Amino acid sequence: MTQQHTSDVTSQPAPVRVALLGCGVVGTEVVRLLTTESADLAARVGAPLELVGIAVRDATAPRDPVVDPALLTEDAESLVDRADLVVEVVGGIEPARTLLLRAIRNGASVVTANKALLAEDGPTLYAAADAAGVDIYFEAAVAGAIPLVRPVRESLTGDRVRRVLGIVNGTTNFVLDRMATDGLDLDAAVAEAQELGYAEADPTADVEGYDAAAKAAILASLAFHTRVSLADVDRQGITSITAEDVAWAARTGHVVKLLAIAEHRLADDDGPEGVQVRVHPALVPSSHPLAGVRGAFNAVFVEAEAAGELMFYGRGAGGAPTASAVLGDLVSVARHRVHGGRGPAESFYAALPVLPARAARTRYQVRIDVTDRPGVLAQVATILAEHGVSIEAVRQSVQPAESVARLVITTHEATEAALSATVAAIAEHDSVREVVSVLRVEGV
Repeated sequence: MTQQHTSDVTSQPAPVRVALLGCGVVGTEVVRLLTTESADLAARVGAPLELVGIAVRDATAPRDPVVDPALLTEDAESLVDRADLVVEVVGGIEPARTLLLRAIRNGASVVTANKALLAEDGPTLYAAADAAGVDIYFEAAVAGAIPLVRPVRESLTGDRVRRVLGIVNGTTNFVLDRMATDGLDLDAAVAEAQELGYAEADPTADVEGYDAAAKAAILASLAFHTRVSLADVDRQGITSITAEDVAWAARTGHVVKLLAIAEHRLADDDGPEGVQVRVHPALVPSSHPLAGVRGAFNAVFVEAEAAGELMFYGRGAGGAPTASAVLGDLVSVARHRVHGGRGPAESFYAALPVLPARAARTRYQVRIDVTDRPGVLAQVATILAEHGVSIEAVRQSVQPAESVARLVITTHEATEAALSATVAAIAEHDSVREVVSVLRVEGV
């Protein structure tokens, strides 16, 4: 008689079906990591990750060999309908918004790098994900490979964040760095950034500050538990910055940086409690850590009541760094699909008002060309005093052949409204030839 032995067969968890929307620089690197790291990723998730398709605009376009042509489709809707998890790296508002909402309604969790969409209509996506009981993760939307969203959204959730200050756009940082190190003008530095792949053929989103403003809105929303949209951000790009501005910054011990700043302002004599969010070029003292952030790198300071000052630094753009952040989110979301649980939902309980730009308080450096004659500096100082703006320091250089003196005035902290009124009054004075430049001073 033959005895039959029955062996226990351990059931394998079903694969997590992943759909990828977009296969540009970042999307290609996501495919590469999913392919080359599949065994490790499966071990971390607790189930295999199965890439079921890649939605692209043109399936016949040349691709990196790592991308299997059999996975390509131009039918994004059908692809989304058969996924457990959708990764979106297309960018823009549409069709990304429609596709992500479709995925969420179908019960799929979402990982996105789309800062423009989150800054414009994030609450719609968050509400849909909450109603469907799925996750929406977006680490790659703010600072490339730098872990920033998760620390603000999760690690500091028991603390009170007071301020976020940093460089969140690698393209503009590269441009300003080249202007500072080699004396290039703006156009030449932008052209070099384009040649190296740091800037798009149309660099408007970067140099006009739209990219940084979207990231600032996302960070402010997370840090202050308040809905902040792109329209709430006071935005100024770097297109007005000249080689002379950068040279004068060095002469006064500063470096020009495009900064994103989000602050929780308490009620005071200048106005009510609220959130103030702005993006603009600023002078950073050479001794400050942000002054040493070179090339296309990003760095962000987060100031919290209990934790104090934290600095996050690293590559803020590029295919591989951004894909690293995407994969980190993907693993977290996939784990929840396999083992249960959910990531954090939107927190907007504070509902603080977003304060206007004129409420911002900071220091300024004003460069003025005046007629070189006795008493002019005193007259300018009087105008500042009349508007409640006090002087911290003054530098003066004279061009005798032209009878012109260049005044470089650094103020103490003042409101945007007071400084704007002061500059307007100075410009009208008969001894003033030109108000050459007005730049904020941050990081002091």
